[in-house]
Amino acid sequence: MELKIVHGDLLEQPVEAIVNAWNQNILPSWLLRPHGVSGAIKRRAGPAPFRALRRYGRLTSGQAVWTSAGRLSYRGIIHVATISPWGRAQAAMLPVACANIIACAKQHAVASLALPLLGTGSGGLDRATVRELLITALQQQQYAGQVLLVEYAD
Repeated sequence: MELKIVHGDLLEQPVEAIVNAWNQNILPSWLLRPHGVSGAIKRRAGPAPFRALRRYGRLTSGQAVWTSAGRLSYRGIIHVATISPWGRAQAAMLPVACANIIACAKQHAVASLALPLLGTGSGGLDRATVRELLITALQQQQYAGQVLLVEYAD
């Protein structure tokens, strides 16, 4: 795997697919108002990727699923459940999430993907800690593609 850390906007990365940090909210998806990465995706992609998420039901911790990218130019979006029903992320879930993200990318023949620092926004995890956990977890995966770990520039 070619792993790079970049600073910028997830939605501006030159990749085939992006990763969205999704939640396991106990509320029905139609009641949710996505914010953070999900909110930015919904504003630019439109509702289609989030409507497609409905067919999967409530995602389990670390589960990754594929949807269209809506109006975005990517081939697709990999949504990964990183936020618990209570709105917090757990660092221990990140290796499972990374394994599932890479498995989903392989299943859809994605040669490049970009992911944010999962669980650091509304999930409440520390950026530096998550960066190191994601790097370690991603380096343990067998993947021939390119992965951009995107740190949002405030």
